[in-house]
Amino acid sequence: MLVLLGLALGARGAGAFLVHVASSCPLAANGSALGFDFTIVFNKNPLVCYDPGARRFVPCDWGLLQDVATAVASDLNNGSAWVQRAEARRRACRDLAGGFGVWAALRRAPPQIRIVPSKTGNARAPVLLTCHVWGFYPPEVTVIWLRNGDILGPGDHPPISAVPNGDWTYQTQVTLMVAPVAGDTFTCSAQHVSLAQPLLEDWGPGLSPGLTLKVAAATVLMALGLGFFIVGVYHYRVRPPAPGYTPLPGDNYPAGHI
Repeated sequence: MLVLLGLALGARGAGAFLVHVASSCPLAANGSALGFDFTIVFNKNPLVCYDPGARRFVPCDWGLLQDVATAVASDLNNGSAWVQRAEARRRACRDLAGGFGVWAALRRAPPQIRIVPSKTGNARAPVLLTCHVWGFYPPEVTVIWLRNGDILGPGDHPPISAVPNGDWTYQTQVTLMVAPVAGDTFTCSAQHVSLAQPLLEDWGPGLSPGLTLKVAAATVLMALGLGFFIVGVYHYRVRPPAPGYTPLPGDNYPAGHI
């Protein structure tokens, strides 16, 4: 089969190419196999696909390589070796699905969360907050925004769609355009079956440059004032008593000062 494919592509003046076999069987939430795919792939493009119902190979490229795909599918169907190989993988998929289903049903991976701010260029809502949630399993997750503790958006927040990472975990993101003022706190809350309570991440606009300078100046003045106060108290405590002063019980002045 590969010889035929190489000759066909060589006749068209093709250069270097890569051919590989890919098979997969997506699983339902209960662990059962939803289907079976067995494909001959050329340069990452499906060329010939296996039809489990008909137990035969069919071309699945209807572009420039349609004639090649038809010829390869016909060659695969002439013998039984490739059909038997595809059916063996199909049975293995069905047999292994149950074990993976039990493992997947019991597995729990808690999410991680992070808020990334960026500028929008919009004067009414100059900041775009993106809440990234990743590393969780199963894929159902609910993400909501809060401003100063109050929920933003509609009261009903159904689980949102998540994207697989390829390592049996998922990720998603939710954005929010805001016009923050000093003192605001925006919170991204992720609710997941692996968590006893929602996972929270806070973000605030921080202080403006002018207000930051004022706070710094006030802090320096307060530190200086506290330093002068401590020095004054120390000098007051160590100074000698006035002439004729009679020490009271508890005074620590040396006897020679009386």
